[in-house]
Amino acid sequence: MNGLVYLKDVVTLALDPEKCIGCGLCTEVCPRAVFVMTGKKVAIRDRDLCMECGACAMNCPTGALAVEAGVGCAQAIINAALGREESACCCIVESRKVCNLQEEPLQEHAPPLSCC
Repeated sequence: MNGLVYLKDVVTLALDPEKCIGCGLCTEVCPRAVFVMTGKKVAIRDRDLCMECGACAMNCPTGALAVEAGVGCAQAIINAALGREESACCCIVESRKVCNLQEEPLQEHAPPLSCC
């Protein structure tokens, strides 16, 4: 896959080949085509393409895959798409305007902390 690379050698993706049963679920759910079937097992084709979304690890029935989801590029892409400009890869608290329906001025409220 011709894709964007976040930073070289920083992703948390890890594969334990001993636990892999070759079901191929990771190859189906990975949005970046990080995995490839090699015989009856999966292999990491290009670890640096991983955006750490966590889909592979969540769908692996044997726990052969591990990744710290939300710490990498995926969170930055999501935050940027939502128009968040500050701390694209970190925990973000955004204030929002709410109205209390009694025609008082809008007040600033911070939603609960949303973390990667």
